[in-house]
Amino acid sequence: MSVFDPKQTLDSIGIGDKREQKRSSRVAEAIRNELSILLISKVGDPRLNSASISRVDVTDDLSLARIFFTVLGDKKERREAEKGFQRASGFMRSHIAKTLNLRFTPVLQFQYDSVADKVAELDEIFKEIADERQSSPDNT
Repeated sequence: MSVFDPKQTLDSIGIGDKREQKRSSRVAEAIRNELSILLISKVGDPRLNSASISRVDVTDDLSLARIFFTVLGDKKERREAEKGFQRASGFMRSHIAKTLNLRFTPVLQFQYDSVADKVAELDEIFKEIADERQSSPDNT
């Protein structure tokens, strides 16, 4: 289970501090861009139609890339997308190798990004609190 880190999320979507961006962060950004384009243009697996790449974390030695994805739908569609990503991982890794011209291409590890679910859950809690405040008789 990964811990939500706002700085890491900002870095992965390209709005973090550019001055101290490590090579692994730049490679992660490049991988995210390439895989996003690849999902739209070349991947024909119907299980990945509603999937999108939310962020990528690459280890400092560039040996492993954790690709976080989101899916529109329920848990069943999420499991299907995980299977689709596992099946397409070799194709995606070879595409990354050809496109990014790295000495060693990182191993791609796909996992569902639960941050979107947590944000939706918090949003619902805040909405309930706001509704309770509006309907409370003490509100003047």
